[in-house]
Amino acid sequence: MRYLFRARWRGAENVPVASGAVLASNHLSNTDGFPLGLGVFPRRTLRFMAKVELFRPPFGALMRALGGFPVDRGRPDRDALRTAVSLVRNGEIVVMFPEGTRRRKGLAKRFHPEPHVGAARIALRAGVPLIPAALTGTDHLRRLGPIRVAYGPPVPVDDLRELDRKAAATIATERLMSAIKDLEDSL
Repeated sequence: MRYLFRARWRGAENVPVASGAVLASNHLSNTDGFPLGLGVFPRRTLRFMAKVELFRPPFGALMRALGGFPVDRGRPDRDALRTAVSLVRNGEIVVMFPEGTRRRKGLAKRFHPEPHVGAARIALRAGVPLIPAALTGTDHLRRLGPIRVAYGPPVPVDDLRELDRKAAATIATERLMSAIKDLEDSL
C-alpha cells in the first residue's frame, strides 16, 4: 500500500500506545480500515464496528479475523455499543465511521451519510480519548492515486461530563466532525 498507492500517514503520535480510544474517521470506501490501521501498525492494531450484513457468509469469518464486530444499523444496537465500550476499556482502539456509511456508492443507497453520535457516546461512556482521523484516496483505488491519512489530537470532551448523555454526545459529535473536516481539508 505504501508504494503502490504512495500512502502517507501523519499524526500517528496522537493515537495512544497503551490505552483504549475511539478512532473516528470519514468514510470513503470499503477499504478505509486498512490504511487507518497500517498507519499505527505494529504499535497498535485496530478493532472496528461494521454493518451486520458483512458478517454473513462468505465474509463473516474474515471480518471477525480482521477484528470486526457487527452493528445493526437498522435499530439502536445496544450489544454493539456494549462490545465497543468493553473493548476500549480493555485497552483496544475501536474504529468508527460517524457518518454511518460511505459517502458515495451505488444508486440503491439505503443509508445516507450524516453524523451519528455513537463514537462520542462510546468515548464518553468508557472515559477514553476520542481521536479524529481523515483519509483521502481510498475512493479512487483503481486509478492508483495517492492515499493520505491524518490522525488528529483528541477531541476535548472533559467539559461535557456534567451534561446529560444525549447533549454531551451531540456536542462531542459536532466537535468531532469539525476536527475530521479540518483534517480532511489539510490532506
